[in-house]
Amino acid sequence: MATRLVQINMKARDDSALGGFWAEVLGWGLSSEGPGVTNLEPEGFVYPDPVAVCVDLIASPEPKTVKNRVHVDLATSSAAQQAAMVTRLKDLGATTADVGQGDVPWTVMADPEGNEFCVLDPRPLYRDTGPIAAVVVDCADPRAMARFWSNAMDWTLHEVTDHKAVLRSAKGVGPYLEFVRTPDVKVGWNRVHLDVRPYPGDDLEAEAARLLALGATAVDLGESAVHWKVLADPEGNEFCLLTPA
Repeated sequence: MATRLVQINMKARDDSALGGFWAEVLGWGLSSEGPGVTNLEPEGFVYPDPVAVCVDLIASPEPKTVKNRVHVDLATSSAAQQAAMVTRLKDLGATTADVGQGDVPWTVMADPEGNEFCVLDPRPLYRDTGPIAAVVVDCADPRAMARFWSNAMDWTLHEVTDHKAVLRSAKGVGPYLEFVRTPDVKVGWNRVHLDVRPYPGDDLEAEAARLLALGATAVDLGESAVHWKVLADPEGNEFCLLTPA
């Protein structure tokens, strides 16, 4: 059994408006599966496919109060494209952001609801990822996160150091998943989290048990009845184990 990263889930005060922003940024289609839920995926995309990690925006009244521990990095192919993208993003409602990055070749920005993301300088590694170069997770121990997530999913571990761990779909397509060491301490629920999905024919309960044995913990949702499992990785980052598909 195994899972794979299929989407990121982002809370939003106004899921429709924020979804419209990200649809413009990524050049993706926008749809809704119900009130308070906005879905983004590439045009013509057949879900799930590792060529893209989709984005679900879920309406939530909770305000954003701290830096997100999960964010996306956007790919560019040249310095000119990077500069043009930053200008276009500002026109769409994004702002530049200071998260203590100092003098770096990428640009840190925030979307209209304050969610941080990066517009990367051109890098050969990301030439074939699509608009999202990487989904990035802050962590205290990249090596420990690499051990858990490389066993939790069937993605390939490309790099692991004391400062960074990098995974990508075994099919060699789509964005990378990166765990980057940071001194920041996790506070409260993550406003952005990962959603993983088992393959058709797998058993949800058995997969949840496997992840718990690897070091995940179950998250108590109280009386909430959902058809997926909410778990947390060894550093407490919540993620959803969706039904097999």
